[in-house]
Amino acid sequence: MKKIGHIIRKEFLQLKRDPRLLPILFISPVMQLLILGYAVNLDVKDIPTVVCDLDRTEASRNFVEEFLNSGYFRLRSRVSDIREIDRFLDNGKASVAIVVEPRFGDHLAARTQAGVQLIVDGTESQSATIGANYAIAITARYGQDIMKPVLDKLKAMGVYPVSVNPEVRVWYNPELRSRNFMVPGILGLVLMVMTMMLTSMAIVKEKEIGTMEQLIVTPIRPVELIVGKLLPFIFIGLVDAVMVVSIATLWFKIPLRGSVFLLLFLSLIFMMTTLGLGLFTSTISRSQQQAMMTTVFFMMPMMLLSGFVFPIENMPVIFQWITRLIPLRYYFVIVRGIFLKGVGLAALWDETVALIIFGLAILGLSVLRFRKKLG
Repeated sequence: MKKIGHIIRKEFLQLKRDPRLLPILFISPVMQLLILGYAVNLDVKDIPTVVCDLDRTEASRNFVEEFLNSGYFRLRSRVSDIREIDRFLDNGKASVAIVVEPRFGDHLAARTQAGVQLIVDGTESQSATIGANYAIAITARYGQDIMKPVLDKLKAMGVYPVSVNPEVRVWYNPELRSRNFMVPGILGLVLMVMTMMLTSMAIVKEKEIGTMEQLIVTPIRPVELIVGKLLPFIFIGLVDAVMVVSIATLWFKIPLRGSVFLLLFLSLIFMMTTLGLGLFTSTISRSQQQAMMTTVFFMMPMMLLSGFVFPIENMPVIFQWITRLIPLRYYFVIVRGIFLKGVGLAALWDETVALIIFGLAILGLSVLRFRKKLG
C-alpha cells in the first residue's frame, strides 16, 4: 500500500508540474458544460417567417397574429406577391412562409372551408418538422375558437356534439426543456473524455520520456503500478463529476431529484470502463499523438450511438443491437433517471449490472495486456 501511495504522489506531482494540463483537467469540463448547455438546444423558437396575406381582412390579420404571438414564429417580412416567397426561402432569410388565400374572411363568415398554405424549408428536417407541428396546432386551436360560439349555441339548445378532449400530462420534464435532457448527459461525456484521454496519454508519456523503464526495474509489482497510475484519474474524474453536477443544478437549475451519492457511486462504476479503454489505448500507442487519435476513434462511435442526441429507438435494428455494447448508453439512462426521475438503484439495476460486467471485462483485459507489455 505504501508503494501505491508513492506512485499516486508521483502522479500528482507530475500533474502539478505541467501547467498546461491543469486547465484541461478542471477548466475544460466547465467550459464544455457551459458551451454545450447553451449551444446544444433542441427547442425550436423564433422561427423566421414570411407572411403573404392575399386577403387583407381583419380575419386574416387575426389569424396571422395567432402565429406571431405564439412565440414560435418571428416575422421576418410581409410580401404582397406569393412569388416573392421563393427569394426568402432560397436565401435562408426565412424558414416558414404563411400564405393566406383570398376570401379567407368571407369563407369564415359563411362557415365554409377557408384555405391557408404553409410552406416550410425542409433543409433542416428537425426544425421543419417541429415548425410544421407548431403551425398545425395553432391552426387547429384557431379553428376551435371559431367554432366555440356555434357549439355554445348548440349546447343551449340541448344538443351536445361528440368531442374528444385530450388532457396531456408530461412527467419528469413538464416544461419539455431540451436542456434538462442534454445537460445531465454532458456528465457522461466529460467523464469519458477526461478519464480515457488522460489515462492513455499519461501512460504513453511515461514511455516517451523513458521513465516507464525506470518504474519497471523498481521493486513495484505490475498490479501496484497499475493501481497507482489509475487512482489519481479516478479522483480527478470524481472532482469533475462534482463540478458538473454543481453547475448543472446551481447554474442551469436542472432538478436533481435522486441521490447525488448514488450518482457518484455509479459514476465510479462507469469510470471502470473508460479507464480500461484508456489503459488499452496506451498499450497500442507509441506516442501521445497516436494515443489521442486512437481515443477519438473510440469516443466518436460511443457518442453517436449512446443516445446522447439521437434516440436509439429511431436507429436501424442492427445499430440498436450494437448500442448494447456501448457502456455510455447505460450510463446515460442512469444519469437522466437520477436527475429527472429521482429513481433509485432498484429501477437502475439492469444498467448497473451491465456497467459492472463491461467495467470488469474491459479493465481486466486492459490490465492483462498492460502487464504483458511491462513483462
